[in-house]
Amino acid sequence: MIPQIKKILYATDLSENSSYAFNYATDLAQRYGAEIVILHAIEPVPGHVERRFGSVGREVEEQRQKETADLIKSRLREFCTDMEAQTGTRCRKLVSNILTPAGHAVEEILNKADAEKCDIIVLGTHGKGFLAHTFLGSVASSVLHRTRKPVFIIPLPSGETAADKDGI
Repeated sequence: MIPQIKKILYATDLSENSSYAFNYATDLAQRYGAEIVILHAIEPVPGHVERRFGSVGREVEEQRQKETADLIKSRLREFCTDMEAQTGTRCRKLVSNILTPAGHAVEEILNKADAEKCDIIVLGTHGKGFLAHTFLGSVASSVLHRTRKPVFIIPLPSGETAADKDGI
């Protein structure tokens, strides 16, 4: 028996074409009556920078992360509004949470998928790199190999999509 899909973790890098993968997440959510948790991990400042600037650097970094998280959440809300206008998809009703944790993308995707009790993970991939990463990006490949949850990896188009020009 296939488990029900009630919660979808959609991980985004906010690239121009990442809205293409979001369309898959919203379609799945509509089909299964599921909700979507959107995740964008904010990469932390390297340790050597924090060591060099001490507590002042840490305070600046915390402020930067808060401002970045607020900006990303605002952009994601705007994206939902635009998507609703273009496609009629009830994006805001489907999205239950927007997460912008500070950390490395793979670790945050895996941790939040478990913490939020998500049934599946949806993410796009640019397919850059050499050999092993020709068809899967390093984040997508790492998530796929380290989780026990179903993962939908959506190859992102190389050019502009009709879905959006701002990205999500």
